[in-house]
Amino acid sequence: MGRLFGTDGVRGVANGDLTAEMALGLSVAAAHVLAEAGTFEGHRPTAVVGRDPRASGEFLEAAMVAGLASAGVDVLRVGVLPTPAVAHLTGALGADLGVMLSASHNAMPDNGIKFFARGGHKLADELEDRIESVYEEHRTGASWDRPTGAGVGRVRDYEEGLDTYVAHLVGVLPNRLDGLRIVLDEAHGAAFRVSPEAFARAGAEVVTIGAQPDGLNINDGCGSTHLEQLKAAVVEHGAALGIAHDGDADRCLAVDHTGEEVDGDQILAVLALAMRERSALRSDTVVATVMSNLGFKLAMEREGIHVVQTGVGDRYVLEQMKQQGYALGGEQSGHVIVLDHATTGDGTLTGLLLAARVAETGRPLRELASVMERLPQVLINVPDVDRTRVQTSGELAAAVTEAERELGETGRVLLRPSGTEPLVRVMVEAADIDQARSVAGRLADVVKSALG
Repeated sequence: MGRLFGTDGVRGVANGDLTAEMALGLSVAAAHVLAEAGTFEGHRPTAVVGRDPRASGEFLEAAMVAGLASAGVDVLRVGVLPTPAVAHLTGALGADLGVMLSASHNAMPDNGIKFFARGGHKLADELEDRIESVYEEHRTGASWDRPTGAGVGRVRDYEEGLDTYVAHLVGVLPNRLDGLRIVLDEAHGAAFRVSPEAFARAGAEVVTIGAQPDGLNINDGCGSTHLEQLKAAVVEHGAALGIAHDGDADRCLAVDHTGEEVDGDQILAVLALAMRERSALRSDTVVATVMSNLGFKLAMEREGIHVVQTGVGDRYVLEQMKQQGYALGGEQSGHVIVLDHATTGDGTLTGLLLAARVAETGRPLRELASVMERLPQVLINVPDVDRTRVQTSGELAAAVTEAERELGETGRVLLRPSGTEPLVRVMVEAADIDQARSVAGRLADVVKSALG
């Protein structure tokens, strides 16, 4: 069996890849593995369970809650809330485990399961591996040791979860948002109540779109992967800015008052400068991935801020931040982690902090975001090649060296073998789009000839 857990939990087509039986089995396995690890020692265990509004989340939640309770874990069911809300509540309530049912920005037919450890942090890889192993062992016939009588878990709805989380978000803001009109695109997702409530409590005049989830319309032509509606709404309402979330609201992209996109790199740059002013940017360092635009790195260097780069994926950003004690990190896609206030990417918090910077400075988001210039970026996927030889091909190394010489300090080359497909991604940045296309095209040809 292939590994169930990917970089962001278990994910697949609901009722196809991800069934009620699997959700139940994984929940029981998680309870047993954490008990064996000593997590529950000396007390009655508790889990926080939340979901996004997908229709499939209803039956998957029922299966997950049933499995946990049958294994002796008390369950606090928080309902439809963002992923970072479940992480926060897991920590704030002293729970032993958090579970979020969501497939994030994926289309409605998909769903997923993400586990959080005590404190709201991502479950360690070795525990995920053990859960998967135990799940598979019992799926194929081994019986469970089941509690009976008073030993079974109790289930209750924790309706205070939304208010607790919103109070946390508003409480960490450095200033209020009075005077700002902000359009929020909730992607018909998990933040449809949380985000408008938080922005309103912080003083903003709020206009919402994509805030009528029906279980089927999540991410459908809206949210952070489809900014067209938000851009139009910001201009139509004369708003200072717009904020877009994805289905589980762990990411945030923005739109300035003219309707232009402000991506994750630009948001990270704005927040880095704001945090440094408040002496909150530890070691004057921000963590980003190798896919961040070169313009971000050049801007941060110009401002005296060091950039540490990691592999692609917010989990690698978070690992680096926790290991070195850095306070801010993120991705171009809008996953931004402010570690003093969140254990994972938090789209609502990111949007609030971005709006707070606009309110604090009195400067338009367009002006704040201009601290960095996005260099033209060209990405070519080269299929049907041996991705394992990217690092060992002499012909390819020579071509990359020549390309880097041509681009100089205002451009760069990145070759990435796909983690799941037989292809290599060729990414080239340059000050001029025509040069970026030319260099990327030549490198793609070399990849084909050298690795084909």
